[in-house]
Order: sequence, then structure tokens, then C-alpha cells
Amino acid sequence: MRILAIESSCDETAAAVVEDGRRVLSSVINSQIEIHKQFGGVVPEIASRQHAENIIAVTQSALDKAETKLGEVDAIAVTAAPGLIGALLVGVNFTKGLSLAASKPLVPVHHIRGHVASNYIAHPELKPPFLCLVVSGGHSHIVEVKDYTSFKIIGRTRDDAAGEAFDKVARVLGLPYPGGVHIDKAAANGKPDAFKLPKPRVDTPYDFSFSGLKTAVINLVHNIEQKGGEIPAEDIAASFRFTACDILTAKFILAAKEYGYKTLVCAGGVCANALLREMLTERAEEEGMELFIPPISLCGDNAAMIGAQAFFEYKEGNTAGLDLNAAAGMSIEKSFSDLL
Repeated sequence: MRILAIESSCDETAAAVVEDGRRVLSSVINSQIEIHKQFGGVVPEIASRQHAENIIAVTQSALDKAETKLGEVDAIAVTAAPGLIGALLVGVNFTKGLSLAASKPLVPVHHIRGHVASNYIAHPELKPPFLCLVVSGGHSHIVEVKDYTSFKIIGRTRDDAAGEAFDKVARVLGLPYPGGVHIDKAAANGKPDAFKLPKPRVDTPYDFSFSGLKTAVINLVHNIEQKGGEIPAEDIAASFRFTACDILTAKFILAAKEYGYKTLVCAGGVCANALLREMLTERAEEEGMELFIPPISLCGDNAAMIGAQAFFEYKEGNTAGLDLNAAAGMSIEKSFSDLL
């Protein structure tokens, strides 16, 4: 089964053709990073306009690279939640038009379910159930993946997501957007024990809090500046990265042990972080657990992961009509039928 998938939830306009949820025939991404870099973050209005300008060309390119015509795909999928509402609406409305014109089933996909499904592309042998650590710019979750379309959150951030904290710390250190990759590069040359940073506590064992850690770094930088000192950006980046990754790893492994999972998965943009990948791998090996992480090319937003998840949604009958709407916020546990 071939699915044409479209992703426009944030600042990447992407399209892909995916076969049977595991094989990528094409994947095209038009990134807006250079446009938003000058603002230090994504400007929603600009992102939406860029999607509108690029979505036709990106979609046609994906079809061309897959040597497939629109009439030859079996279904058309789109990210319908969560994300920037204007950006989502561009993709949803465009895809509804394609679905109507081509008389193809329309499959709405949850963006975070797509991140989980990136592992089905990278690791064809992977099957639920498993425990997944979802870490991205807007989400930090520990999720039980009971089946391909059945999810249960057992831990989540109480405030900032890990990726959001990385971006804000990068900004205060004077590093470019997007912050995560530049924190990673700076940290490689710093000392992770240069500064002892707090590990915020919450009253539940698997929930996260990164606001206090982010604020501690901001206060540290301001104190050094007020004393006329030079900001040791590499050491601060290394200390922050170590603390954040240690929090994520410790809670994830604890949850896996408590819930009895031996198969672990990591998903989302922050999974591209070199230290997080290293720490998760080491801890999983120590505990006799099997860890699956997608290659860096599949960690960020892309349409291939949406096409992968769409295959399983379609098999479950989770399709939509032309009344489909986008949702800026939606739990990974819910299906789009809950919104109609």
C-alpha cells in the first residue's frame, strides 16, 4: 500500500511516499531554518506563508522522486495535530483538496505518533508493545505504545519541554537557532561537571520539569555578566546538556523497570542529541534492555514518519472526511474521531 503523506506542523514543509508503513520511496523536506534564524525562533505567520508557497512543489517533488502519480497512491495522509494552527491548516486544507480531487481516502495523523513511527522505518523488525521516550521542542513524554494506534502516557513535562529548554538556553548563551544542535556542538568542547545545575523534582516519578533548570542557567549567565566576567558558553552548555540528558535517561529507565518493559524506543528531535543517545544506549545495555533510536535524519520533522503511521491508522479505519479540522493541541492518546 502506497501512501502520500504531507507534514506542515511547524517550520518544515515536507512530503513523502511510503509503502506499507516501513519503506520510504521518497522524502522531500523544505526547511525554513534560515528564514526563522534571524528572529531566534519560529514566527508562526511567516511559517504559514512559507508552507502555502512551497507545499505544491514539495508534494510534486515527492511524487516524482517515488516515480508515482497521484492517481496511483492508495491514500493521502496529513499531520492534523498538534502544532502551529496556521501551519497545520495549510497542510490539512491542501490535503483535503488532493483527497477530493483524486478520490483517495484521507488519513489524519497525530504528529507525535508520527515521531514514534519513524522507528518503524529505521527498524522494520520493531513491533509494539514497547515503552517510548518522546522528546521534542514541544513534548517530553514517556509513553506506553500498546499497539500501533494505542498509546498511554505515563509521564510528561509539567512545564517546558526538553527541546524548548535547549532552545532557550542556547539563546541566552548567544548560540544560533535551532538551539539543540548548537548546544550539542558547544557542549562537545566543554566540561559537563563545570557547573552543578539543579534537577527539578516533581511529585510523580515519571514526570519532568525543565523550567527550573532553564532558569538556573539564565541566572548563572546573568550573574557572570553582572560581575563583568566572560561567559564560558561551552562549559555551561556541557553542564546543561548533561543534566537534562541525565534527567531524561534516569526517569525513562526507571519507568521501564517499574512497568516491566525490555523494549525501549526514543523519538523526536531531541533524540538527535549525541549525549542522550549515548546515555540511553549505555543504560539500556546495563539493564539488559533493547533500545531503538532512529537515525538523525528521521529525528526531526519529516513526512516519511507521517506516512509510516498513516499505514497503521488506515488499517484501523481511522480515516476522515472533508470536515477534518486541525488541532493545535491534542493528546497522543486520542484519535481524530474524538474531535468530530
